[in-house]
Amino acid sequence: MGQAKLVDGAAVAAALRRRIAEVAARLRGEIGTAPGLATVLVGDDAASQVYVRAKGRACAGAEIAAFDIRLPSDISEAGLVAEVEKLNRDERIDGVLVQLPLPRQIDPHRVVGTIDPVKDVDGFHPLNVGRLWSGLPTMVPCTPQGCLRLLRTVHRDLTGLDAVVLGRSNIVGKPMAALLIGADCTVTVIHSKTRDAREISCRADILIAAAGRPAMVNADWVKPGATVIDVGISLAAGPGGRSRLVGDVDFASVSAVAGAITPVPGGVGPMTIACLLLNTLLAACRRRGLCDPMF
Repeated sequence: MGQAKLVDGAAVAAALRRRIAEVAARLRGEIGTAPGLATVLVGDDAASQVYVRAKGRACAGAEIAAFDIRLPSDISEAGLVAEVEKLNRDERIDGVLVQLPLPRQIDPHRVVGTIDPVKDVDGFHPLNVGRLWSGLPTMVPCTPQGCLRLLRTVHRDLTGLDAVVLGRSNIVGKPMAALLIGADCTVTVIHSKTRDAREISCRADILIAAAGRPAMVNADWVKPGATVIDVGISLAAGPGGRSRLVGDVDFASVSAVAGAITPVPGGVGPMTIACLLLNTLLAACRRRGLCDPMF
């Protein structure tokens, strides 16, 4: 097959963010205030802190006001719910994101269920999940939304393509399957309990790898010419003992077989943040009864 086409998520995300900034600036001129995104971080998890800082920087470049709420790791579930309810009532805030994971004493389902569905920019509220599977307008989870946008840079029409989603998480796998069904793909979800997972994967025109297992997918899992979207991100030892980011896909072997592939880093990650900004902008419009901007 030769070398696969590299699907440059960083470039696609940068273009999307520029467009978001243009529309957000215009909206600010119309309503007198910038769209607002509140991120709630509980405790001092290092990875979560990195994500929250990245989201704050992205907001600054997209004409979106960032509200950074930091809470102690020993906060009670009731205390966190009360903080979320305050954000629901705050007219400056259009989007509310509670950074996961949460400490053990807190039930994430209760917290997510407390977020106003219109402000649920992660798309995890049960009402938004149900609307997604029903094919209704809703807040679409950011990572699957980003994956679909990347797929559309490779395939003008997804109709009838065989798609395999590796992983069944509520954050990526399940909503990804819903989006692909909505795009008229034929979808199979495989996971740790699937029999003959590799054989199923080998039949796919599109493979979404979101299992959370570093370099799990090698060339033997991939149909020649398939499009491979690597959602995984893990730290692995690199040359000289330095850590490096790797995905769920063994990039070296798979890129020799696939038709198109996303890198790690620089693939799905930038799209996730760009789609978070887009969801915040959509929330700002919908809360005010305005039509969704076209993207």
